[in-house]
Amino acid sequence: MTTWRPHPHIRVVAIGLHWRGGRLLAAEVRDDAGRLKGVRPLGGEIEFGESWRAALAREFNEELGIDVTITGEPLMLENIFVHEGATGHEVMFIAEVAFPDGAFVGRDHIDFREDNGEEIVARWFDLADLDLDGGPRLYPTGLKDLLLGSRDTTKVSTPSSPRNR
Repeated sequence: MTTWRPHPHIRVVAIGLHWRGGRLLAAEVRDDAGRLKGVRPLGGEIEFGESWRAALAREFNEELGIDVTITGEPLMLENIFVHEGATGHEVMFIAEVAFPDGAFVGRDHIDFREDNGEEIVARWFDLADLDLDGGPRLYPTGLKDLLLGSRDTTKVSTPSSPRNR
């Protein structure tokens, strides 16, 4: 098992939201003991001189071997987090992506490897099953609320809204 730690600098990343039947595709995040602690949509770091769109397309091609279509403008999120005692800091571009017709149809999970050789499992998760006591978290923290807010057009965000704090 690979021991992962956050990078010691601010990273700019792009992650993609792919939905199937109302369920979000996300990779499992495990602690050092191998226990599932959460899930995170697929994507990765934006390289110097690369646009967020190019990075998102590249990451899906590298990880899953497919060419995705970015279907909207990005949500933005600053993610300051702690994993196994180490602090990480990311600025995130988060956009919905569509898979090519027929990609991964009939599969309930996707196995792939990161550049460092780490084996990753991605599955489709119902948002209602995430961020519950004793269950897996959706990372980055705050993404679930951001997604629920962006999918509910009857809610209006104001500067005093808790979603904007």
